[in-house]
Amino acid sequence: MTLNTVGKSMIRVDAYSKVTGKALYPQDIYMDNMLYGKTLRSELPHAYIEVDTSEAENIEGVIKIFTYKDVPHNEHGVVLKDHEVFCSNKVRRIGDPIAFVVGESEEACKNGMKKIKVNYRELEGVFDPVEAMKKEAPKVHDELDSNIISHYKLRTGDVDKAFENCAVVVENTYTTNMQEHAFLQPEAGLSYVDEDENIVVVVATQYPHYDREEIAKTLNIEEEKIKVLNTNIGGAFGAREDITIQIHLALAASILKRPVKTILDREESFLAHCKRHPMIMKYKTGADKDGCLQAMEVEIIGDSGAYCSWAINVLRKAGVHASGPYFIPNVKVDSYAVYTNNPFSGAMRGFGATQVPIGAEQQMDELAEKLGMNPIEIRQKNILKKGFRMATGQILIDGVPLDKCLEKIYDRYEEYKELKKEGKNRGVGIGLSFYGTGYGNGFPDVSRAEIKLLEDGRVGIFAGATEVGQGAKSALIQIAAETLNIDPKDVVLVCEDTSKMPDSGTAAATRQTYNTGNAIKIACENFNVKIIEAAQKELKLNSTAGLIINKGNVILSFFPEINISLKELSHRYESEIISAKGMFTAQTVMMDPETGQGAPYWPYTFNACMVLVEVDINTGRVELLKSVFAQDVGRAINPSQVRGQMDGGFAMSLGYTLYEDLALNKGEMINRKFSKYLLPTSMDMIDVENIIIEDPESTAPYGAKGIGEPVTLPIAPAILNAIYDATGVRFKNLPATSERLMKALSLCHPEPPLCHSELVEESWV
Repeated sequence: MTLNTVGKSMIRVDAYSKVTGKALYPQDIYMDNMLYGKTLRSELPHAYIEVDTSEAENIEGVIKIFTYKDVPHNEHGVVLKDHEVFCSNKVRRIGDPIAFVVGESEEACKNGMKKIKVNYRELEGVFDPVEAMKKEAPKVHDELDSNIISHYKLRTGDVDKAFENCAVVVENTYTTNMQEHAFLQPEAGLSYVDEDENIVVVVATQYPHYDREEIAKTLNIEEEKIKVLNTNIGGAFGAREDITIQIHLALAASILKRPVKTILDREESFLAHCKRHPMIMKYKTGADKDGCLQAMEVEIIGDSGAYCSWAINVLRKAGVHASGPYFIPNVKVDSYAVYTNNPFSGAMRGFGATQVPIGAEQQMDELAEKLGMNPIEIRQKNILKKGFRMATGQILIDGVPLDKCLEKIYDRYEEYKELKKEGKNRGVGIGLSFYGTGYGNGFPDVSRAEIKLLEDGRVGIFAGATEVGQGAKSALIQIAAETLNIDPKDVVLVCEDTSKMPDSGTAAATRQTYNTGNAIKIACENFNVKIIEAAQKELKLNSTAGLIINKGNVILSFFPEINISLKELSHRYESEIISAKGMFTAQTVMMDPETGQGAPYWPYTFNACMVLVEVDINTGRVELLKSVFAQDVGRAINPSQVRGQMDGGFAMSLGYTLYEDLALNKGEMINRKFSKYLLPTSMDMIDVENIIIEDPESTAPYGAKGIGEPVTLPIAPAILNAIYDATGVRFKNLPATSERLMKALSLCHPEPPLCHSELVEESWV
């Protein structure tokens, strides 16, 4: 297939405005007669409360203080409606919103907050998800009999019998940490009532149509009276899927009839939004004497914190991906989502599939070591291939190039082993992973798009596909330009205003390129028909045969002198806009609740990563020296953007593995500012050898899969396996900080030389 636009490294459409500082974010927007708002948040993780605002309301400059009494329908939440807009009688985490102070200035709001009296009657909290699962544990939500939110089961084959026949069995428990999204732009927004009495909320969000729905429900007004305007977004990674400030602003503006603005500082941002789910993962894996996997049993306990958010979906996804990208005939998985009084967990890049490779891939290395095999050899024997059946029973019929990814790693393996010999305490590590696209499990994962011929002859795409920095705008414009055979500069994508664009679903689950790309392609194909029919009419031709769109003109292919430009058509049809719609629904099947059998996601992406590290045994510092990373993309719509995603995913996973620690203590984040929460910098990154694997997916637009999330998955296990190869220390508890490594080295062997023995299982706070 010859393509004109798809596959080209086009400069991002938002690049110029962002690098020049012209891009508008919520913080940048001011209005006349504007008020300011500040949220009072809980200081305790679990307590009944009584709130007295009388003294605060008399503070100079304070206009009004909003509490739960002002909210018509005081609940929201993406899966379960277990959040309150403002806590009515109980707080369940540190940072829960209690009141919203609106004043003439930020200083007045702060002064008002100081005078609000909150009488706390502290309750016993529960901060360990294992303890929270016990019947006698304190209940985070009084109305529930248990803190267990959900239990996902996966059953295939006979696990117990299979383990009896295994030559080697490895059992370990792994724990992952709660991770902050650490986006550059903290939450901020502005709300006002427009001339048509619509409530307008200007915010940076991943899903404006969901925000509109939640605002309308809580305020008990029609959705059509709410307009969400999405600004530029300074990073999201999942944290902007939950409601934070949107309802507060809309409520205040609707009551006061004046614009209201709020900007969270960094500490409040840490408190306000969700985090990555910490998980406890118990793995038991068995193989025969030839290294062929025979059985796997996994128990996963996910800490959802005080609210559900996406926990049911995240723990389901973790369960589906727990066995890794391998064929295993006998699998048993139980994954639980659990309430605690910790900060609430939600969507974060990888969505449950990020945590499980840390267990699955270290298990593979241990099995290889016990069998005297190298880590690539054992993977080659077991990887999923086209035609293989997954643990859920789903058959992989298309787009399964994991063997190609692994081949690229294998090509560099001997080189890396030689480089290892050139320094002390060097190690090579490998990680493989796979990722299911979209909402999954039979959910109607729908994207919609509309195409219109604009007055100036350009083509407008109207789709609620949020640009969160991942390059969606550019990729979707390239898909449209390819389908319409026009220059990308003649395509305008409108995705910022809920009153003008159809719902295309959230910018999450690596679904926009696949889902909305398909919807746009379908809409463009329908639009082609409309344009050619209009051109036939204007050119007074017998039929549409031979008419094609070519670079902004409709021409008769076998007699190009007969033609009409899109601009001319737009002028002739001023009173009748030429438009077309497209809709695409991803095909997935709900899994059986008892066996987990079904087809939960489609398509899947695959990848492989290898790293070379050097460990300073005197300081515990882990230095990355080299890495090769092969990523299946189906087809690269924009190769430079794909490489950018791979670098970004690598950096985020690097921080997750080695640095990032919120230091939770009874529900409190001790490290809730960037001066304490350690993140990787450009000095910690290396020039990764990124290899794009193209194997077009037949159901995707021009074969393209999304890759925003899967690029984070294999990095952590590759680094951890490399640390073990270098030092003999196997990390089962993240993050693998320098301090923890030094302690582990002393436990492993008090004096050099280092031994190749397992690290004693221990959790360090």
